[in-house]
Amino acid sequence: MFIQTFGSAVFGIDARTITVEVNHHKGGYGIRMIGLPDNSVRESKFRVRTAMSNLGIDYNKGLTTINFAPADIKKEGSTLDLPIAMGLMASKNAISREKLSEWIMVGELSLDGTIQPVRGVLPVALQARKDKFRGIIVPEANGMEAAIVNHLEVIPVKTLRDALEFLRGRQEINPIVCDISGMFEDKSLKHPEDFGDVKGQENVKRALEIAAAGGHNVLLIGPPGAGKTMLAKRIPGILPPLTLGEALETTKIHSVAGKIQGNSAVVSRRPFRSPHHTISDVAMVGGGGSPQPGEISLAHNGVLFLDELPEFRRNVLEVLRQPLEERKVTVSRAKFAIDYPANFVLISSMNPCPCGYYNHPDKDCSCSPAQVHRYLGKVSGPLLDRIDLHIEVTPVDLGSLQQEHLSESSFSIRERVVAARAIQTSRFSGDPGVFHNAMMTPGLQRIHCRLDESGKKILLVAMEKLGLSARAYDRILRVSRTIADLGCSNQIRAEHIAEAIQYRSLDREGWGK
Repeated sequence: MFIQTFGSAVFGIDARTITVEVNHHKGGYGIRMIGLPDNSVRESKFRVRTAMSNLGIDYNKGLTTINFAPADIKKEGSTLDLPIAMGLMASKNAISREKLSEWIMVGELSLDGTIQPVRGVLPVALQARKDKFRGIIVPEANGMEAAIVNHLEVIPVKTLRDALEFLRGRQEINPIVCDISGMFEDKSLKHPEDFGDVKGQENVKRALEIAAAGGHNVLLIGPPGAGKTMLAKRIPGILPPLTLGEALETTKIHSVAGKIQGNSAVVSRRPFRSPHHTISDVAMVGGGGSPQPGEISLAHNGVLFLDELPEFRRNVLEVLRQPLEERKVTVSRAKFAIDYPANFVLISSMNPCPCGYYNHPDKDCSCSPAQVHRYLGKVSGPLLDRIDLHIEVTPVDLGSLQQEHLSESSFSIRERVVAARAIQTSRFSGDPGVFHNAMMTPGLQRIHCRLDESGKKILLVAMEKLGLSARAYDRILRVSRTIADLGCSNQIRAEHIAEAIQYRSLDREGWGK
């Protein structure tokens, strides 16, 4: 008897429907699988048969051939356990073929018949809707994640018997309904860290406001205890709230990576990823034998914070260069290539020297000029060129620390950032893929970053004195455009250029040169 059920496999951050074809023969014995299954898929026959046996469901004696179509794509993971089990039981006429054709099924089987959660349910649900299935049968723990997708029935099941009885029509299981708008609005504006807790550092706060408004990358450089990490952790609180489209895109990535926790249906706050400096280049950009998103993709639409930047291995930092420009990373293998989105704001921090006190106003540095130069040289010039704002963070004096009044809150700063982003959204409304000033192409830059004569003169002098590259020139123009937007100015004026230039600390004399 020939039976078809439908499962799904995830490739990159998208899913593809897999047809599971089950054909039972009376002669012979066992299960053979074809269609490029990997070891985890091949092992499913043991999980499925044992689960069926423990639930008192007889397995057909004879030879069963299972084919996974399309056969030219490698099938990985345990998500196909449930459609395989349903196919085997349908071969005993336990379920009608018409019923099976309406549903995509995903789930990993335990030996006792319990259905375990799997990764990548959100892209699977999106693909099921696209392919016009009636609905999707998922593990109970993945129900809320799949229910984000509207116009699709999401049936949560705890055990293999629940799924069987539902498809037989003997058990009623209500589809999960998710109020994504209410859930999204409830969490999107809540941030535990607030700039109101930060004493002093007004110049650094101003620079971070500019970075948030234009999507610019930042390097914070200063001695230990100056507040670099404290400031960086508060940046998500001043970024504009995620739009629903951004939230769904971000949730897809976290779903594929298995980072959706508990009943969290959607990533409603901008991600903040802070990997340790011992991270490998593969873990940073993504990949592996079975490719998974890396830290830069998990930070998509949010912040990637690299603390103690020179302590990261050189090869890890250098792989960031292309994603910082292209806003995506391509993981290539012999037979396929996968694109992972990587549109993030890079916030990095570092000490100015090995001892940490170079250029400190009060403490003496114990490092030689050669040591300072070598330490700063751990971060390459091409990477520094891609960082728009180099901010010197100096220690806060005791008087500022003892002030009792709160500083300006993150909410107040975010209002200005949101207003500046609204200007940029209007500006780039006719340019697909460009959402803020840091993403401007050279052609858009020529249109939107025109300077008057005084601005040109200031920038020319800075280029000659600091020896800036053409890329640094572009970065200064983009930052100037953002400063003008924060000031609600259509024209980039000389003072905007001057402020942008001062955020290039490592280009000035006195920094290891």
